[in-house]
Amino acid sequence: MLDSIDRRLIALLRTDARMPLAKLAAALGITRATARARLDRLLTTGVITGFTVTVRNPEPGGVRAVTLIEVDGRHAESVIRRLSGLPEIRALHTTNGRWDIVAEIEVPTLGDFDTLLRTIRQFEGIANSETSILLAARKGM
Repeated sequence: MLDSIDRRLIALLRTDARMPLAKLAAALGITRATARARLDRLLTTGVITGFTVTVRNPEPGGVRAVTLIEVDGRHAESVIRRLSGLPEIRALHTTNGRWDIVAEIEVPTLGDFDTLLRTIRQFEGIANSETSILLAARKGM
């Protein structure tokens, strides 16, 4: 069970995963040893599964988008395997509701974006899709 300190610790790490332990402890109002123990517990229990780097779009004019995908019947696993093999797909999520899969896409140009969408839409097992281009980021993850 996460308490308010655990949630604040995670929020600080989402902002800066490289924040020094002493700075984390000071921001939380706890000792460095307590911050280390909490971080270790969150890692050991699998609440925190890793640390990552976020970067600005490396290519000026690059295109980022989210594609919502509806899958026919029993094709979900094969569609996920095929999508996973595309380097332009940055993340895949299975969902509930109308859409079965959410794909996060990043490509250098609109031409590349168009080509990728045509490729994805031709995959066997994809019944329907809807894509939204991401405009401005308001908050990072």
